[in-house]
Amino acid sequence: MLDCINSLQIGGEDTNITFEDQQQINTFARKTARMQELQDEIDAKKKELQNLEDAEKLFAFLTLLTYRIGEVFIHLSSEETQEYLENAKSKLQEEVKSLESQSGEVKALLGDLKVKLYAKFGNNINLEAEEE
Repeated sequence: MLDCINSLQIGGEDTNITFEDQQQINTFARKTARMQELQDEIDAKKKELQNLEDAEKLFAFLTLLTYRIGEVFIHLSSEETQEYLENAKSKLQEEVKSLESQSGEVKALLGDLKVKLYAKFGNNINLEAEEE
């Protein structure tokens, strides 16, 4: 395998950027993007979960509920509604837990890559997330 080497001036001396270094930088960029996707998905699931919890609170006042699934409205009895809300909440809680676990794994990998890349390139590389 050819090891493509570029040179970078760091503190007055040349530092070689190896193929492995470039792969780590690329991995860091991909994982950072994935981290943002996971966080967006977690936020959406938590909002959906909050909506279900709000619906559960309102349910006490209703005996028949019309529920929208996609673009279709269905009528559910009070027992069916309660069961549906409990199942939907449970499913969302599991999805949030799974996404948070994935997020933790990505954070750990990003931390390791940051240490390696900053050790080699110092302040000549910026791995901090941009503030919006």
